[in-house]
Amino acid sequence: MVLSEIDRHLLERCLSRKPRAWEDFVDRFMGLVIHVINHTAQARSVRLTPEDREDLCAEVFMQIIKDDFALLRNFRGHSSLATYLTVVARRIAVKELLVHKSFARLMEGAASSDVRELPDPHPGPVARLSNREEIHRLLDSLQGAEAEVVRMYHLEGKSYQEISAAIGMPENSIGPILSRAREKMRRAGVK
Repeated sequence: MVLSEIDRHLLERCLSRKPRAWEDFVDRFMGLVIHVINHTAQARSVRLTPEDREDLCAEVFMQIIKDDFALLRNFRGHSSLATYLTVVARRIAVKELLVHKSFARLMEGAASSDVRELPDPHPGPVARLSNREEIHRLLDSLQGAEAEVVRMYHLEGKSYQEISAAIGMPENSIGPILSRAREKMRRAGVK
C-alpha cells in the first residue's frame, strides 16, 4: 500500500469534515506546497515576492477544498498523498505563474518610463476585467498575423518558436511584430 496510515487517516478526517482535520492537513503539507511553488517559480525564472508566494500557496489550498474537496476525493491512492499533492500544486503554480509572466511580458514596453511596476499577479475581478478589456482593445486594433502573434504570445504564453510553428512564420519575424504591436499599444494609451 502506497498511502501511509497517517495520510489515510488524515484524508478520511478531512473528507468527513472532522474538527481540526483541515488545519492538520495544512500543517502537514504547507512546507511541501511552498517547496513546490519555490521550485516551480525558480525553474521558470520567475521571481516571487513573499506576498506572491502566500497568494500561490493560498490558491493551491483553495483549489484543494474547492467543490467539497473534489481534488482529495479524486485521489485514488496509486501514489503517496505527498506525491499527488506535489503534482496538484505544481499544476496550479504553473498555471498561475503563466498568467503572471504573460501579463508582465504584455506590460513590458507598454510603460512610458523606465520605472516599471510589476502588475498584481492576482488582481481583483474589476482589475482583471479591465486588463482583459485593454488586451482585447489592443487586439481589436490589430489584424491578421499581427493579432494572432500578440494573442498567442501574451494571452497563451507561447514562445517565439511555438508561434512560428503554429502560424508558419519565420521565428525571427515574431519579435518585430510584437514590437510594432507594443508601439501601437503605446500610441493607443494602453497601460
